[in-house]
Amino acid sequence: MAPVDPHSYTDGAHPVTKHAALSFYLDFTVSTIHASALLTLSEPHSGDLLLDTRAVSVHSATTAADPPEPIPFSLAASPDPVLGSALTLTLPPDTTSFRLTFSTSPDASALQWLAPPQTASAQPFVFSQCQSIHARSVFPCHDTPAARITFSLLLNVPSQLSAVAAARHVGRRDPLPSDHCGACDEALWCAPGRVVEEFEMEQPVPPYLFAFAAGGIGSRDLGPRTRVYAEGGDKVLDEAAREFAGVEDMVKVGEDLFGPYEWERFDLLVLPPSFPYGGMENPRMVFLTPTVIKGDASGAQVVAHELAHSWTGNLITNKTNEDFWLNEGFTTYAERRIVEVVQGEERAALNMGIGWRGLNQMMERFKDNMEFTKLKPKMAGIDPDDVYSEVPYEKGFQFLWRIERQIGRPAFDEFIKKYIATFKFQSIDTETFLEFLKANVPGIENQIDLHLWVEGTGIPPDAMEPDSAIYKKICSLAAEFKSGKLPSEDEVADWNGQEWELYLENLPTDVEASQVTALDERYKLSESRDYEVKVAFLQLAIPAGCKCYFNEVEKCLKQVGRMKYLRPLYSSLAKCSGEEKMLAQRIFSEAQEFYHPIARGVAESILSKHS
Repeated sequence: MAPVDPHSYTDGAHPVTKHAALSFYLDFTVSTIHASALLTLSEPHSGDLLLDTRAVSVHSATTAADPPEPIPFSLAASPDPVLGSALTLTLPPDTTSFRLTFSTSPDASALQWLAPPQTASAQPFVFSQCQSIHARSVFPCHDTPAARITFSLLLNVPSQLSAVAAARHVGRRDPLPSDHCGACDEALWCAPGRVVEEFEMEQPVPPYLFAFAAGGIGSRDLGPRTRVYAEGGDKVLDEAAREFAGVEDMVKVGEDLFGPYEWERFDLLVLPPSFPYGGMENPRMVFLTPTVIKGDASGAQVVAHELAHSWTGNLITNKTNEDFWLNEGFTTYAERRIVEVVQGEERAALNMGIGWRGLNQMMERFKDNMEFTKLKPKMAGIDPDDVYSEVPYEKGFQFLWRIERQIGRPAFDEFIKKYIATFKFQSIDTETFLEFLKANVPGIENQIDLHLWVEGTGIPPDAMEPDSAIYKKICSLAAEFKSGKLPSEDEVADWNGQEWELYLENLPTDVEASQVTALDERYKLSESRDYEVKVAFLQLAIPAGCKCYFNEVEKCLKQVGRMKYLRPLYSSLAKCSGEEKMLAQRIFSEAQEFYHPIARGVAESILSKHS
């Protein structure tokens, strides 16, 4: 076997899937998808072929011939805790296509099924989150970013619901007997009260970008190629439309900086609060947490990040999770360039300042395993969700910013455009990037220690803290807090969420409870609508012993499933002794069914580590 990815059973000596024709019957009563997949390989193959699965029940494997012939298959008896189970097919000579029928598990790690009482529309809802290695829990596949696929998708849903996907919407129609291809009984597929939503993705994407959602979803147009969708009715749609009104301008700025937008549409789906990330860059249909709707348009920075992925991450993709910085470091750089144009240099500098603080916090988090402070860490046997951090984002950004400072922005802009044009619709590794860098910027390896940046632990000495007047002023005010000085109302008069977030993140951690409550009495930070501010404040209050905020902590952990907030709040509680630790365990026991499976696993690991 020639493995291509430490997180996949894919054999590099065998062809990979290039197209998947998927028929999904969404059964909300049992939180299960009954499915059929016609998989087409990149070239004919005979003998064993391995696919990735996790908790998928495979019912049959047949050739694509008419009539179909059964294909022998077997699933590994005991699943690997990280990889899941290998599905081994024994293909007849010169097979190019074959069909699988299967069902997902109600506990599929990519899927969250919400009952009507859990949704604003009082309708059932389901959504997928396949990054990093969860597509295999939805359908058997070569679940590695090294294997890009095109796909068609039929979603059979109750007629009162709507469906969206990260693909071109072909149409909504009645089910046809020819659609199901063995996914379920024809009578079930074509039952009254069901409709089919049809989608097509003609551009090759890594499996982790496969995405769909179904529920009581409405929409608002934002521009000629942008629309916002949401589950939550007119109120959420109106708020989202105001927050993201400038998205079309952002797309144009992105095109000016990085070249043509290759995905036709840039639509947004605001998901229920249990969505575990800030945003997910699914092509054509970005998924967003409702926490990015803040009322001051600052949530558009998350949209800028997901938009930037349209070039770096979706168009050019990391070959494995060991190269994750190629996705996220480039995208963080690109996001800040877009923000700089759309919202100004000071706003971009604040963004950089928050990132710099986050990177330094990651050094503390990984102090006992500095491998994960490398840009290219060794990940064999490691679940990517367990070590997900700001390192690939912020250290990756710092590396690219260092190159920009060395060669100048105009030259670096030309380099990025050439990089994107050269590798678009490909998956590459760090070594390929470095060779391209050295070939196109002669002598760069003599000016910057590339090996130290990529293979070294910690923060390199030539990384740079951002330099701006407002950033320095906020850090100075934060330093004065230790001596008891609170910022004056005049000093914070123009502050939005980002300024407060930066201020709170830079406060000393060993502060008195009286200082924390005094700050809150003056500025009501615990009541902030901006969860970045609220969570940063609660992180300060918990270790200071401010038990008066336990109710706010509990509300936060029960109302929002974004891991960016769950991780620090559960960690802060679990690191304490006695009452705080018991509070964390009680909240989790009561809230875990609200969380997406990925977030639930992260919270469980935190509580287990500190038990």
